[in-house]
Amino acid sequence: MSAAVSTQDPHAPQDVPLVLREDRDGVATLTLNRPKARNALSVGLMAALQDALDAIHEDGSVRAVVLAGAGGAFCAGHDLKEMRAAPSRELYEALFTQCSRLMLTINRVRQPVIAKVRGVATAAGCQLVATCDLAYCEEEARFATPGVNIGLFCSTPMVALTRAVGRKAAMEMLLLGDLIDAEEAERIGLVNRAVPAEQLDEVVDGVAARIASKSPLTLATGKEAFYRQIDLDVENAYAYAARVMTENMMAQDAAEGIDAFLGKRTPVWCGR
Repeated sequence: MSAAVSTQDPHAPQDVPLVLREDRDGVATLTLNRPKARNALSVGLMAALQDALDAIHEDGSVRAVVLAGAGGAFCAGHDLKEMRAAPSRELYEALFTQCSRLMLTINRVRQPVIAKVRGVATAAGCQLVATCDLAYCEEEARFATPGVNIGLFCSTPMVALTRAVGRKAAMEMLLLGDLIDAEEAERIGLVNRAVPAEQLDEVVDGVAARIASKSPLTLATGKEAFYRQIDLDVENAYAYAARVMTENMMAQDAAEGIDAFLGKRTPVWCGR
């Protein structure tokens, strides 16, 4: 099933959707659809992506999400032309609040979100990659937080970047603003894996399919717990995780999964 999110870009033809959605076998693929602008995050595009993710959060048929970009780029960050068209403190506060809400939604949506990266992912586009639960890229992909080069430190991308890679690697990207290649992105942990361009679809489809085969309740429970425990001290993290596992053990899917394992059969998930 395919669908389009209808929020429009005032600078684009009115019949062109900013986010395309395609659902197949429990996987929803969301494609950023501003290829001529290298999928820059305009206010309209962020609103369309927000609407799509909010709908997916409530959609029990979706067990995994793939985030991709149309054309030759994943996402080039914020739309600088839009930002400079009518500059004001109020506009910038609203813009960065909107972007922060979008990134938090990716963390909080029930389903795992996988970035599929072709071309460049820079500034807030790199932030998108760092925010997604998993990320895979083609070997030709490039990444950067280049704001420092134009007098605008990538402070909001920094939040996601510093939670995805080590401090020294993050600071080097933020202070130098240079593009890094796919091999370096994999080495520092910004992406899970860099693969030949012709294999990217197959790799991402395979990962998404494997995730979609799991219990949706277990996926949602685990994703929420991951982000809640990660910033706790170790003692509180263990206390919280023990409570989560206890609740998880009481679920029907846990009983079904364990019984299926012991009985050497395929589990049938009910999502409860």
